[in-house]
Amino acid sequence: MRALVWEGVDALAVRDVPDPRLENRQDAIVRVRRTVTCGSDLHLLGGYIPFMRAGDVLGHEFLGEVVEVGPDVRKHSIGDRVVVSSFVACGRCWYCANDLHSCCDNSNTNPAVTETVWGQAAAGCYGYSDAMGGFRGSHAEYVRVPFADVGAFKVPDGVSDERAVFASDSAPTGWMGAHLGGVRQGDVVAVWGAGAVGQLAARASMLLGAERVIVIDRFDYRLQMTERHIGAETINYTRTSVAGELRERTGGRGPDVCVEAAGMEAHGIGPEYLYDQVKQQLRLRQDRPPAVREAIHACRKGGTVFVLGAFTGMVDTFPLGALMNKGLTLRGAQTHGPRYIPMLLDRMERDEVVTEHLATHVLPLAEGPLGYQLFKEKQDECVRAVFTP
Repeated sequence: MRALVWEGVDALAVRDVPDPRLENRQDAIVRVRRTVTCGSDLHLLGGYIPFMRAGDVLGHEFLGEVVEVGPDVRKHSIGDRVVVSSFVACGRCWYCANDLHSCCDNSNTNPAVTETVWGQAAAGCYGYSDAMGGFRGSHAEYVRVPFADVGAFKVPDGVSDERAVFASDSAPTGWMGAHLGGVRQGDVVAVWGAGAVGQLAARASMLLGAERVIVIDRFDYRLQMTERHIGAETINYTRTSVAGELRERTGGRGPDVCVEAAGMEAHGIGPEYLYDQVKQQLRLRQDRPPAVREAIHACRKGGTVFVLGAFTGMVDTFPLGALMNKGLTLRGAQTHGPRYIPMLLDRMERDEVVTEHLATHVLPLAEGPLGYQLFKEKQDECVRAVFTP
């Protein structure tokens, strides 16, 4: 089969790779219909995740058709159209039983790496290096789906592929940020990042009852899209003081909940950002945290900051003093997909969560390298590239 593979830093190619096969009784094989680029893929592309190998298949956000099932699969049949959670979860361990699916104890087949780096192993994730289990990614014609009854969800007939595919990762990630960030009726919420996850975190905040939602970014086309399709307020941080603007819009207090949806390659301004950027480019550290730092400083005293963007290592410019002295709650997680996907598919069917506008570029898989160039460089107003194998 054909797949989009990583060949080294900033190098992608479409190659022939072996077809997947059933390896366990709970597996399914899915023929991919739509697979989406994600900002966290750019960290892999840029070489910031040191556990990638040449020939690894990228991609973790996808929708497809079931073409083969193992003997213990009960919920799915050949021909079902399913969206698949980006993180692999067994459904039986303590973490899965407590809806913490991205912390699953059993799905990462190479736990030693993340146990060493983070103290405990995270769950497995499609297309995200040996550190996350070494699972082949979704930028391919077919994907093996372990624990298919846990991680794959039948898509309602009335929901299009372009809408449903975002229920794989972007929509549950955004919803998780608002939900676990504790958004309540009447809150003011600020979201850093107007990509797919940031926009969907904003939409989730609105559906959970936030009175005002403000999205921060530097690209006007993404901010205009957010205003038009999500209905949130926006701030372009290159034109004004974000902290000052947020204080003015919140009666001097600051937002109740701040959601960081930018990640380890977030952009910023000022000398601290330049310091972060130089250290990252020299590989003296993997992450740069300007959006997290700004969110902590902007959040009201006693508020909550939720980190949705992907981070992998340590940083030395983290405002621990502000966090402690302001009495903030800091949370973060990779997406607990099975916790949210069924609810999101229902809301998509009722037009409460609409995502087609995020698929700005729909390309055949053969043009995968071009899609990633458009996505990474923000060319042609690309928000997300969707591939059709």
